[in-house]
Amino acid sequence: MSGIIGKKIGMTSIYGADGQNVACTVIEAGPCVVTQVKNEETDGYRAVQLAYGERKEKNTPNALKGHFKKANTTPKQEVVEFRDFREEFEDKVVLGNVINVSDVFVEGDFVDAIGTSKGKGFQGVVKRHGFGGVGQATHGQHNRMRAPGSIGGASYPARVFKGTRMAGRMGNDRVKVLNLKVMKVMPEKNLIVVSGSIPGAKNSIVVLEK
Repeated sequence: MSGIIGKKIGMTSIYGADGQNVACTVIEAGPCVVTQVKNEETDGYRAVQLAYGERKEKNTPNALKGHFKKANTTPKQEVVEFRDFREEFEDKVVLGNVINVSDVFVEGDFVDAIGTSKGKGFQGVVKRHGFGGVGQATHGQHNRMRAPGSIGGASYPARVFKGTRMAGRMGNDRVKVLNLKVMKVMPEKNLIVVSGSIPGAKNSIVVLEK
């Protein structure tokens, strides 16, 4: 398996083998149910679809109810597809099988974490892009403190270039953090502890990839 779905619990710190205090994130990873298996003959590529978290049946569309019924499982909150799982997982990739965190990760592995960053709403250029603002007079500032200043050219090009950094919605984006070390795996509680921080608020959905 190339990954698993989980939920961010929060942050803590633990001591590594070298005595260093490492800031870590605790994730409840799994158990996940195999809800679809794709192969090259029927779909053109190899992949496994995992589902995680419970969902109320009354809030589940009929199409999804039928999809989960095929896997003989209850409606799930999140569904993610993982491509190119390793050969040793062939026996586990069966419709309806349960995948636990200890099946995928061991202590010392390096993982990538994908989450949705915290939404900050509509923010100005100082917070959003790190403009100088007060005291640094970014972009020809005079006395308007945190305003963006000049944004365009003169009669040529007579327009504002695409991609110019301005105020706007900040956060609430899909963010991937690479190469986090697995510090500890607790299969009896479905918990995994990884070094560093990962995007998202507490209880938000996280995807871990190898």
